[in-house]
Amino acid sequence: MQSDAIKTGPARAPARAMLRATGLDDAAIAKPLVAVVHTWSDVSPCNINLRELAEHVGIGIKRGGGTPIEFNTIAVTDGIAMGSDGMRASLPSREVIADSIELAVRGHCLDAVVLLVGCDKTIPAAAMALGRMNLPGLILYGGTILPGRCKDKAVTIQDVFEAVGAHSAGRIDEAELAEVEKAACPGAGACGGQFTANTMAMVLTFLGLSPMGLNDIPAPATEKREAAQACGEQVMRLFANNGPLPREIITTESLRNAARAVSATAGSTNAALHLLAIAHEAGVAFDLEEFQAASSVPVIADLKPGGRYTAAELYTMGGTALVAKEMKAAGLLADAPTVTGRSFFAEIDAAPAGDPNQDAVRPLSHPLKPSGGYSILYGNLAPEGCIVKLAGHGRRRHEGPARVFDSEDAAFAAVQAREIKAGDIVVIRFEGPAGGPGMREMLAVTAALVGQGLGNEVALITDGRFSGATHGFMVGHASPEAARGGPIAQLADGDTVIIDVDRRVLETTADLSRRIPARIAPRVETGVLAKYARLVSSASRGAITTG
Repeated sequence: MQSDAIKTGPARAPARAMLRATGLDDAAIAKPLVAVVHTWSDVSPCNINLRELAEHVGIGIKRGGGTPIEFNTIAVTDGIAMGSDGMRASLPSREVIADSIELAVRGHCLDAVVLLVGCDKTIPAAAMALGRMNLPGLILYGGTILPGRCKDKAVTIQDVFEAVGAHSAGRIDEAELAEVEKAACPGAGACGGQFTANTMAMVLTFLGLSPMGLNDIPAPATEKREAAQACGEQVMRLFANNGPLPREIITTESLRNAARAVSATAGSTNAALHLLAIAHEAGVAFDLEEFQAASSVPVIADLKPGGRYTAAELYTMGGTALVAKEMKAAGLLADAPTVTGRSFFAEIDAAPAGDPNQDAVRPLSHPLKPSGGYSILYGNLAPEGCIVKLAGHGRRRHEGPARVFDSEDAAFAAVQAREIKAGDIVVIRFEGPAGGPGMREMLAVTAALVGQGLGNEVALITDGRFSGATHGFMVGHASPEAARGGPIAQLADGDTVIIDVDRRVLETTADLSRRIPARIAPRVETGVLAKYARLVSSASRGAITTG
């Protein structure tokens, strides 16, 4: 056992003395020591149930013959930070969480690990840490929130952001805004649509790092505790069998499965950033163009933000397995190992068939859209690539005048002041990984545009990124970013910009060669964000900080 390094032999008496002080006896110390790492916080519903789930994971570990050792790490909640300076901390938190998990587990020479995650960055961070450590381990998502009810309609946090735009446009009053606000988040769980958290929870299943079906269970369901205990027992089987280990599970094939699932469900474009980062940490060659290949998979899941259903509603109909069964039958998936010890195809075949009358997941022969929820574009505004979100609209081309802003805040102020007109292309730059720093999400801007009725009339381009709740004709991750000399820094108000999905082009007709790129002073010069700005790579490489 790896933990023998801290607990075996006379020289380790001091370490054993400290373990005894925590309540462990000789028998507990002699067993495999298994990390239970969670991102519990009571600042938001996304992670608030994880400490309780950790207790149930511990029960499962003890049943399987191990000793649980619990750690907590941080979480930054996008739904709270969105539109504020705090949002700069969100993407960097992914690296801090992955680093924290690695340091806690390596620092105590632990034998295996179960990771409990909730909101957007905690999920990829856990997978990144597993890829680095390559110990027996698995991940359990704390679960989606249930939808709220407002005026007999299911609502999510997406509706609150869009209500802000509707309020600024005078379409609803403050009382109506407050009504949506108070109804949208009824309890524990991460944001309810196929936004980043639920997209990445599904990604974990398709990667094979989470057992089929367990991530689908909503946070408030009593079955979630049973799932946690099952994960504790399963990690002990992984330890006993020495695998399959994370680097046997995270492969080119499983990464492609995950990218295709994102396309099939019109999931969050943040998945591109995160899958690139997970691949890097696992030592697997995987680049941005993989997502273009995956985007040929038709959209078959009718999920918010572009569709009708929340993740909790999908669960009642059959969950992730519905998507996986359709994709497997169409030959769109490759078989691969999973943390259950069974192959991915065996997991799919063993999953319940689901509600025969469900209409959340269509057959591939009758998809919602013939191609996926995103596409990768290049051109003189993004020579290293960018990603266009195609969820919730049918547009494939937009040409119009640029409205250029050097921050999200300036763009949001212009939207709130009703300065953006139909046909405009809003350009928000200096919000990339280094320039932001932190690559803020533009949900406040995109939701305000939708709330004002402009969602189908304008487009948006940024070197930042989008929330999974964003829908509309939106282009993010423009690389290189403005702060690193990207051509987006040379755009000016009124320049004609063309977004053409069929040609896979993001370009301007302006002659950029004669222009000096715009510059701004660094927004942060000390602390963790300054360090992040120095280390972080391009979004086209996953905004990683580990080389």
